[in-house]
Amino acid sequence: MKYRNLGNSGLKISEIALGSWMTDLGDDDACKKAEEIVDLAFENGINFFDCADAYSGGEAERFLGKVLKKHERHEYVVSSKVFFPTGKGANDWGLSRKHITENIERTLKNLSLDYIDIYYCHRFDPTTPMEETLRTLSSLVDQGKILYYGVSEEWSAARLERAEAIIEKYGLHPLSTIQPQYNMIDRYIEHEIVDVCKRYGIGITPFSPLAQGLLTGKYHKGQAFPEGSRAITQADHQVNALLTDENLEKVEKLSEIAKKLGTDMPCLALAWVLRQPCISCVINGASKPSQLLNNVKACEVEIDEESMKEIETILGFTRFERHVG
Repeated sequence: MKYRNLGNSGLKISEIALGSWMTDLGDDDACKKAEEIVDLAFENGINFFDCADAYSGGEAERFLGKVLKKHERHEYVVSSKVFFPTGKGANDWGLSRKHITENIERTLKNLSLDYIDIYYCHRFDPTTPMEETLRTLSSLVDQGKILYYGVSEEWSAARLERAEAIIEKYGLHPLSTIQPQYNMIDRYIEHEIVDVCKRYGIGITPFSPLAQGLLTGKYHKGQAFPEGSRAITQADHQVNALLTDENLEKVEKLSEIAKKLGTDMPCLALAWVLRQPCISCVINGASKPSQLLNNVKACEVEIDEESMKEIETILGFTRFERHVG
């Protein structure tokens, strides 16, 4: 395993992180498998475990806290998030001082921890002044309840710039990280957000680096979806919108490049995200131990210049720039 700093901070996190978004905790057997995957992650050098209060209604935090008790606190980095409703009250959601203050206590209790390493704003809250949110998060650092804080994909480049102005004005602890969706198919952060993050030393910790399974190579044009895949089991079927003929054709071509490099499609997709120094890690889920073991191999994949040019041709991405005259 290789490690990178979280932006300009001194915190070192594993290039491959284990996320809890899709962790199945439906029954005892599922929980045992999930625990096996967390244990295997530790064995393979993964030290960053990402969670959220909204995952499985808080059960994901409680599960992760229980499993992490096997290890010394200095051995791992754990994150959680705040925004989504945790109750039916008018203040049981969002990024107000009240909700953040109450929710961090709930998260710490769920995880059975005295502090968490990284606390993310799960979404942007237009109903709360940004100053209130950022000053509250900074105060949690002062209290020792969190060590670093970050935001999500809904914080645009303009919002990040505004946040930095507020942080400078009040002398707040820095915004250390952003967690956007980023993969070969969805590259919106390359338009503006990457440049902002580089300017302010904000670490990027992307989720969905495999585009919810599209970039695993298990879906094929004109073929039925594999049994047990997200295209069948995911409640909101988000991945289905990605399974277009155009995208599937791209994946077929990318898979050929992966073969030439002596790897497979998932590893190529993860290595492609990690190609940028501003990326601190990739957050990836795993429903099977074999998936996790394969993901770890991505740290060793080197994409040569010629292969990178082929990949860019296949992806056909154009960064937005408007020219007049």
